[in-house]
Amino acid sequence: MTPSRPIRIGAQIQPQHGTYESIRSTVLAVEDLGVDIVFNWDHFFPLTGDPDGLHFEAWTMLAAIAEQTERVEIGTLVNCNSYRNANLQADMARTIDHISAKGTGTGRFILGTGAGWFQRDYDEYGYEFGTPGTRIGALARDLPVIKERWAKLNPAPTRRIPVLIGGSGERKTLRIVAEHADIWHSFADPETLDHKLSVLRDHADAVGRDISEIELSNELSKKDEATADALLERGTTLFTVGIGGPDYPLDGLKRWLAWRDSRNAG
Repeated sequence: MTPSRPIRIGAQIQPQHGTYESIRSTVLAVEDLGVDIVFNWDHFFPLTGDPDGLHFEAWTMLAAIAEQTERVEIGTLVNCNSYRNANLQADMARTIDHISAKGTGTGRFILGTGAGWFQRDYDEYGYEFGTPGTRIGALARDLPVIKERWAKLNPAPTRRIPVLIGGSGERKTLRIVAEHADIWHSFADPETLDHKLSVLRDHADAVGRDISEIELSNELSKKDEATADALLERGTTLFTVGIGGPDYPLDGLKRWLAWRDSRNAG
């Protein structure tokens, strides 16, 4: 694959170890810097550092971000499908879509979703953890339900809400990506991505889909520019920078925004 879209940079503002005031000010700062998307994540406890440190819930935060921002798209990287009924997810997504459409009439919400994996969330909040297979099966079952509910809601979403799917399982997850995703997010290195793309292409062919319809996404944690360029050469155009509390430093994000601008200009 070759890049067919402009490079975009997402900032994943991790909802851990920081006050909400810090998170809110960071959201405004990254929008002012020119990021394309603001993400958070969908967990109930920190993933790094103090396991019982400060942490906030994703979807209520996204509604607030939708109201406070003007330009950036917003979403979870990624939502845990297991935590909410599929029809409820659809209605929440539609509502945030409308909140984010203030002044323009077009929403900015991306449904970033996945099968879930963090067992502590499940155990402490009373969800059945199951197995990777059952969780992936539930994602495959629920995505059509979400899309069907979007078609029934009044008012309808302001736009066709993009679906981002995170995960790289070759037999099941990439099949779901081929069927439903507008954006596929992976953590693959360039060489692994070559293989994963061949698998995804086979799934896309099987469901009658052109793989070029799917935007490729990756993260930039611990990556250098040479690696980012190699991912770009393979068609990746959405790159996400993680920003963690309590201080939410932005120097790394600024460097990657400069990289985006230089590559888009070239």
